[in-house]
Amino acid sequence: MRRSVRLGMGVAAAAFVLCGPARAQQARYAEGGYGGGLIEYLVTGSAGGSGAGRGWPQRATPQQRVAAYSGELVPVEPEPSQAYGQAYGQSYGAPQTYGAPPAAAYGSPPADPGRIGRAVSPEYQRQEVAFAGRQKPGTIVIDTAGKHLYLVQAGQRALRYGIGVGRPGFAWSGLKTVSRKAEWPDWTPPAEMLARRPDLPRHMAGGPENPLGARALYLGSSLYRIHGTNEPNTIGQSVSSGCIRMMNDDVIDLYERVPVGTRVEVL
Repeated sequence: MRRSVRLGMGVAAAAFVLCGPARAQQARYAEGGYGGGLIEYLVTGSAGGSGAGRGWPQRATPQQRVAAYSGELVPVEPEPSQAYGQAYGQSYGAPQTYGAPPAAAYGSPPADPGRIGRAVSPEYQRQEVAFAGRQKPGTIVIDTAGKHLYLVQAGQRALRYGIGVGRPGFAWSGLKTVSRKAEWPDWTPPAEMLARRPDLPRHMAGGPENPLGARALYLGSSLYRIHGTNEPNTIGQSVSSGCIRMMNDDVIDLYERVPVGTRVEVL
């Protein structure tokens, strides 16, 4: 009996001695101090602590879902520095102007593409050129095929202007003289034109909206004129009913240079 009691007490003492370190270790683990390394990986699945960076496997993260490709191509966005330069109209290497940015930066509507498209080609800008014709200085020569008007100068030179001419069926050629000149002329469409375009006004006072523009040079007793236009996009084209159109700045320049009686040759 006494032997059994002693044996039981010995087993209990041994269990206490052996389980003490385990309880302390469990308490340490409960506080989060696993010490890192293999032990911490086995307990938590992460190397953590001092075991970080030793190559222990890490817990996998959930795979992200990627939306299916729609087939729509998205333009490449510029780098921030490029976007800034584009927004303020600057190019790299060019001097920058400091001050208020352009109005477009504040959300104003962009430039009308139609207005950009209406810019007159350099070919039709007023310029002095060589002239090989036999006409005397002061003569107006109209090249309807090339859409140019020449005011002959001395020394085989000429001032060349861009013009708009008669559309197919309304082109003509011949000799005329400037019979009259008018500033901001009124417009009274002839009966032939009204028959084709009954929507036109019977009379229109001179002004910026008038299709004859800023000046008109009347050609003899005909219905034809050299005149300005409020449609500069028609310069270099065959669009009129036979009249010769010029940009307003150009017809004003020509108006000041030629007198009544000037010879006009239409080729």
